[in-house]
Amino acid sequence: MARTSTLPKHLQPMLAKLTDAPFDDKHWIFEDKYDGFRMVATIEDGEVTLYSRNGKIISHNYIEVAKALEGIKHDAVIDGELVAIGSDGLSHFQLLQNARRHEVKLKYCVFDLMFQDGSDLRGLSLLERKKRLKAILPKHKLIAFSNHRATFGTKFFHEADRNGLEGIMAKRADSQYLSGARTDDWLKIKTSSGGRHCRPYSS
Repeated sequence: MARTSTLPKHLQPMLAKLTDAPFDDKHWIFEDKYDGFRMVATIEDGEVTLYSRNGKIISHNYIEVAKALEGIKHDAVIDGELVAIGSDGLSHFQLLQNARRHEVKLKYCVFDLMFQDGSDLRGLSLLERKKRLKAILPKHKLIAFSNHRATFGTKFFHEADRNGLEGIMAKRADSQYLSGARTDDWLKIKTSSGGRHCRPYSS
């Protein structure tokens, strides 16, 4: 059950452990691993604040992303990854350095919801949190919901490798959100290519 809680100013994101090989498991889901940087968004009374992984406020650097998130008509704390897409259609971590000069397209790929309307959702299952997150997202070109696949992580991984993607994330479907923790419930699996191609996102 979600519990009532005061909306925090910012939270440390949950972290993933690196593992060597993909796997299949009906109790797990699998997502794209993005080539960007972690960003937590807080929406409170219509005001959006963006935080880096270490808690630094970076809203002024990505004003267009913050404005896009104003379309969320709820108080919320959202976890995601900010990526930059070049004119070649590829995502490059290095391009984020030029994002403030509007030389690249930004995309905020969101994958978790920690708080909503005064309720602490971190004790809910990952699948329930993702369901609630998708329901509150506005349709906007700068915001993408991170879709997932269930059970068959090996096939998903090999697709990512063939397409030159950075890798995949494996997450236990019933896992709780543990702020600041690095646990075996979230795993990152890097491809051999270590590519930078962006899979089409879902908004």
